[in-house]
Formats: sequence, structure tokens, C-alpha cells
Amino acid sequence: MARRRRPEEHENHERWLVSYADFITLLFAFFVVMYSISSVNEGKYKVLSQALVGVFNDPERSLKPIPIGDERPLTVKPAEPLVSESEQTEAAIGQANDPLQTIADSVRDAFGDLIKSDQLTVRGNELWIEIELKSSLLFGSGDAMPSDTAFAIVEKVAKILKPFDNPVHVEGFTDNQPIRTAQYPTNWELSTARAASIVRMMAMEGIDPRRMAAVGYGEFQPVASNDSADGRGRNRRVVLVISRNLDVRRSITSSGSANAKPDAALRRAGTQTAPSPVTAPTPVKSPSSGQ
Repeated sequence: MARRRRPEEHENHERWLVSYADFITLLFAFFVVMYSISSVNEGKYKVLSQALVGVFNDPERSLKPIPIGDERPLTVKPAEPLVSESEQTEAAIGQANDPLQTIADSVRDAFGDLIKSDQLTVRGNELWIEIELKSSLLFGSGDAMPSDTAFAIVEKVAKILKPFDNPVHVEGFTDNQPIRTAQYPTNWELSTARAASIVRMMAMEGIDPRRMAAVGYGEFQPVASNDSADGRGRNRRVVLVISRNLDVRRSITSSGSANAKPDAALRRAGTQTAPSPVTAPTPVKSPSSGQ
């Protein structure tokens, strides 16, 4: 009995198209990855690089081993200040130049173009000065990542503030448009994150973090009506407040600079004038030194 022949399978001459399509897809994905790597945000790169430099150049915190056991400190009495508060106040009152006025004049000279274009405003009184910036100048819409322009502005402001000891706090404000993202569920988080970004950049520029604070007021302290686009743009702002002293700063943050008034209570808090500019101490040469 003859065997039954199996039907011959026809060879598919178009199988190469599958391999070719896979190759083209992989090549496209490769170029997309290469393009995304080549597009670097300068603001994010500067934050990352300065953070790494700060970590690797951070000096040793302590040269002594940490004591373990029942070892007690030699004394619990707080250190006495070298200069009493009254002496510091009298010395500051006797100064001819007011640091707040000096700071305000320096900011106006440095940012004359932004002041003319109504992007930056400088105002104040005998107790504090305010540097108000439009949020659109510093951040993208609905974001707290500083732009390249923000880095340039903060760098110039930090150079002006660095020689002085006046307390600084940064206030963040938004309009009444709701935001509901995973990172910023409400305008509270967005306004606070923007203020904290400015404080962090100023710390990276050399301002002592102990004299700074970040405050977010959200949408609840508008300076204009939110019914128009212009009013909402005015409400989206960041304000740097330089205070006469710490008591004034605490009084302002309780109500916000937009609502604070230099009344009798604040004037009593500001009886201490602004500290004098910080000067580097002169190194003392030891007698045995050869230099």
C-alpha cells in the first residue's frame, strides 16, 4: 500500500519583514533615549551638582569620639554671650547707615530692569522690607522646580543679603485655581514648596540657614481679585521679607507680610536695630608661627 504524501508547506518569503520591523522599532527607541539624555535641565543639573559638592566637601562633624555610658557634661549652664543684648542694641542704634535701607537700595540698583517691567517690587518700612517676585519669573505653571532665571535672581539677592545678619523669611502665595496632583494636592503644598525652593537656593549661595524660614499661605492672602487673569497673576507671587530682628520676623509670619502693619506692638518688637554687617575675624598669629 503506497504511503500518503504530506502536503508540502509553502515557504513564507515575507518573514524578513517581521525582523525588519523589530529592528526599526529598536532603532527608534534608541534614538529617543539618546535624545532624552542629551536634553538636560540646567536648573535640575545645578541643584544636583551643588548637592553632591556639599556632600563630598562637608567637613567632619566631630573630631572626638561619641561618649557611651554614664559620662555627664562638665556643666549644664548655658554659654554667656560675648556681647549683651543691650550693648548690641546701643551699638546698632549708633550706626549712621541703616542695613535695611542699604539692602533696599542695593536691590533696586541690581534689578532696575525687572522693577521697570513690574516683575519685581521693593517696598518696606522701618521694621522690614519686602522683595516681591512674580511666580512666573521663578517657576513653571503648577510646579516648584526653579527655572534658570530663578537661579540667576537668587544668586544676586544672596550676594546683597550675605553681609548682613537680618532674619529672612520667604512667603509663597498662589491664586484660587485648584490644583490636585500627587505632589501638590492643594495650593498649600504648592506655595510652601515654592518658598522652600527659594530658601534652599539661598542656603546654597551661602546664606546662613539659621536666619531663614519658608512659609506658604496658599490662596488665602490675595492682593488682587481672582476674577481676572491679571489679578490671578498678581496673586501668584513669592515675597522675600528681610526683618529688623527675629521678633519682628515672628510677628510678621503670624499674619503674613500682606496683612502686617508697623503698629505699636511691632515697633516695640523692633526696638533693636538691624545687626551690623558680618566681617570675617582677623586671624591671630601664634608667637611660634614662622609666618
